[in-house]
Amino acid sequence: MKEINYQRLKPKLALFWAAALLITLSSVTTSHSREQELMPLNGSISRTETVKDSLDTKTGLVLAPGFAIISTTCVRCHSPKLITEKRATREGWLATIRWMQQTQGLWDLGKDEPVILDYLAKNYAPKNEGRRPLLKTPEWYKLNN
Repeated sequence: MKEINYQRLKPKLALFWAAALLITLSSVTTSHSREQELMPLNGSISRTETVKDSLDTKTGLVLAPGFAIISTTCVRCHSPKLITEKRATREGWLATIRWMQQTQGLWDLGKDEPVILDYLAKNYAPKNEGRRPLLKTPEWYKLNN
């Protein structure tokens, strides 16, 4: 049986372990920096640039400032699909909130209301999809025969 000469393998083993250490450290550094990007500051998501286009996997809502309040206030009572499928201006969202307060028992949102309205108006504003707007003053005419 041939005997292994460990003295000759020593430089190769050292190179192997150094490469393994570098790979491990680079993956730890990458995952750590990603967690920092997604981690909320002061209990709210405020780094909009890093999570601007991301969606929450649980709710499907856009991860942006105000998401935490939306998920604890709005999604607490109804499906997030009511939010994602509705599109409205800030005034439209405010009218919806007022309707829920008058008819559905929604409480006064207090200081959270402007944050909620900002989030909804920014992330769920009406889409410009190319469909013509409704006619405002149609002129009706009678068909002859």
